[in-house]
Amino acid sequence: MLNQIRKFFRSQTVLAVSLLCALISMFIIPPSKEYLSYINFATLILLFCLMSAVAGFNDTGIFVRISSFLISKCRTSRLLIFILMNICFFSSMLITNDVALITFVPVTIALFSSAGIDKKNNLIYAVIIETASANLGSMMTPIGNPQNIFICSYYGLSPSDFFGTMLPYGIISYIMLSLMVFLTGNEKIEPSENNEIKAVPKIKALIYSAVFIVCILTVSGFINQYICLAVCLILILVSNFRILSKVDYALLATFVCFFIFSGNIGNIESIQKFISSVINGNEVIASALTSQVISNVPSAVLLSGFTDNAEKLLVGVNIGGLGTPVASLASLISYKYYSKSENARNGKYMSLFIISGFAMLLIMIGVEKIYV
Repeated sequence: MLNQIRKFFRSQTVLAVSLLCALISMFIIPPSKEYLSYINFATLILLFCLMSAVAGFNDTGIFVRISSFLISKCRTSRLLIFILMNICFFSSMLITNDVALITFVPVTIALFSSAGIDKKNNLIYAVIIETASANLGSMMTPIGNPQNIFICSYYGLSPSDFFGTMLPYGIISYIMLSLMVFLTGNEKIEPSENNEIKAVPKIKALIYSAVFIVCILTVSGFINQYICLAVCLILILVSNFRILSKVDYALLATFVCFFIFSGNIGNIESIQKFISSVINGNEVIASALTSQVISNVPSAVLLSGFTDNAEKLLVGVNIGGLGTPVASLASLISYKYYSKSENARNGKYMSLFIISGFAMLLIMIGVEKIYV
């Protein structure tokens, strides 16, 4: 039994920690029907459908073709990382940070694996930079991430107020990320000698593209999440039902555990009183620090009841996505994909992720102080 528990913690570290946190919180707030209100089913459904689409794309071999094309255009790993950084930063503004990472992190892993350019931890740096790019790029639009959608709706924030608040942070973020790229190793990429690349099955590629498009329309609010789920299941079952076995259900369970944990934390009276006493006038710092523990989306929901300063809360929960892996749950997506890659160095990844995350967070807090 103990050996099984050890294996579980080693193979599913993040899930194990999230489960432990959820169980501890359950002793403080006993399980009830209210638990259902903690869970964001729309997020879980969207994640499931997106992971199904990505698993389908991977099964068709399309990532190998994308890898070959990008490698043929890049001669150094640094240029490749810079391109991937830009793709994640700008695409996340429209398709959200979760979707950007689900889409492009697997491509990145395939790229570095086929090119053999991870001698200086370049894959680790690439995934960390991509994760930061998706989290920081997504803060630039009202639809870029869930907390922006919530804050704009809750406070009735106008587009002009939103962009006026976030544009300076977006510019600084892009400069900061670009400089990070130049700190990575600059390995030479040799042209691939493998010309035997299997053709992509067009019908299946179209089906998975349809699933992906439906997901994007769901993110944009044009399609109900349950319709998205139904369409996804039908198309996947018609195409290849085995794709469903390749979905990362452990990641979905991780999200459920964190939803329960954050929901229970928000219902503890002593914590509520503490928040009320410290948040007024300190919205940015308070929301950024709270995000480190319960993530930025629950922080936005939790702290909105304690402040009328929408702009400060908006800045705080967005830059608060930097730091710990929990600060933005989208970061868990990157880690899960990396941890399953060949020769993954999970400890190295996590230490570099946290160090770079807090370094960027301190810079952004400094920018906020200067900007004010």
